[in-house]
Amino acid sequence: MSGARPWSRRAVFRAAAGAGALATSALAGCAPSRDPGEITFWNFYGPNGTPKSQADWFVKLADDWNASHQVKVRLRYIPPQEYQTGPTLQTAFSAGAGPDVFLISPGDFLRYYNGGALVDLTPHLSEQARADFLPGVLGTRTVENRVYGLPMEIEPLALLYSEQAFEKARLSEADVPKTWEQLLDVGRKLTTPDQFGMLLETAPGYYQNFTWYPFLWMGGGSVLSADQRSSALDAAAPRAAMKLWQDAVTTGAAPRRVRGKGANDSISNLAQGYAAMQQIGIWAVAEIAQQQPDFRYGVAPLPVPPGGKPATALGGWAMVANAKGRNPQAAAEFVAWALASLDDAGVERCRQWNTVAKTNLPARASVRDAAAAHGAFASGVMRTFADVIAPTGTPEPRYPPELYRAVSDALQSCQLDGANPAEVTAAASDQINTFLSRYEGAAIQ
Repeated sequence: MSGARPWSRRAVFRAAAGAGALATSALAGCAPSRDPGEITFWNFYGPNGTPKSQADWFVKLADDWNASHQVKVRLRYIPPQEYQTGPTLQTAFSAGAGPDVFLISPGDFLRYYNGGALVDLTPHLSEQARADFLPGVLGTRTVENRVYGLPMEIEPLALLYSEQAFEKARLSEADVPKTWEQLLDVGRKLTTPDQFGMLLETAPGYYQNFTWYPFLWMGGGSVLSADQRSSALDAAAPRAAMKLWQDAVTTGAAPRRVRGKGANDSISNLAQGYAAMQQIGIWAVAEIAQQQPDFRYGVAPLPVPPGGKPATALGGWAMVANAKGRNPQAAAEFVAWALASLDDAGVERCRQWNTVAKTNLPARASVRDAAAAHGAFASGVMRTFADVIAPTGTPEPRYPPELYRAVSDALQSCQLDGANPAEVTAAASDQINTFLSRYEGAAIQ
């Protein structure tokens, strides 16, 4: 499981008391901008994104910094699909025009770190600030005990289901699938001419890999061996996980294409009736509450295979600073101020992001306790995420682009092209071993 242990309930959440494609040479060519008095922050939230609460949080973040600092932050909004799966960010770095501050997932960390594009944030973090981050959350953003990115959140994946769709199919909460066999069976029962029974990501990208990993881990599988030196894909658990995703599509229970922004969009896919069940993350809670508050739904752990154990992936975006930008020092100071400030304003800023503007689990102990004091995880679906689902989680692994692509190509071949999982995983395993034999870069984990 990428060498990381699932987090315990105590480590993930404790209630408050009383309550690649980018080559190193290309990244190295990024030249500083002419104006060191301004730094740019590229993101897919604000100022023009949706939902408005998240866009407003980013606008306020920049405004608060600009009100008290000589070097100003300028936001640039890039639509989510373009930012997350398109070439915009990579092309900008290749052209020497990358942003000063930007967001990356663990899956893309090594692309930028190995390319020399990330500022070491360690000098800007006090020991107390660093210790405030919960165990494990800095791991995939750290190299040789130096921190190169600060997480904004912890985002576990789960199965969301439409209560109305279950009722129309004469199914109850007792029918919510707990096993892979039940997932396919219930998915077929929920499928109608106008609705798919279930939905998994079908578009290739870091997000699809991220959502597939829990199914791999449930059966004891892994992409790499425990020492990270060889592939572990050519094995029973990876083949079974590939086959499940293939069966979901070939049986007609799941679509070949998803709607809206992708399978991370709960409104276009689940709330609007395109699918009755959807694998998605904790952020969907805020999406639904803000955009379709009358939609009735439930949350359950992801189903497991025979003899398997519950598992989820813990994702989340991190802010990083560009080492080749116009003002790396100011960019690093901004990231540390935004996400690691220990004063009341800093804690409240993060609490607002984690439980008001968006819904996820805080990455910091002080923010977790402040959120708990406000009752953020005391009941309902958020309590299910915090108490039941997150403790079974493993942080999203960080893999170089070549390794990610081998997994992605294998998954696409099985899921959409009907390829034999045994043949595909064997070929991907050979590809990964060839890459690992010549890999030079930060530790893979």
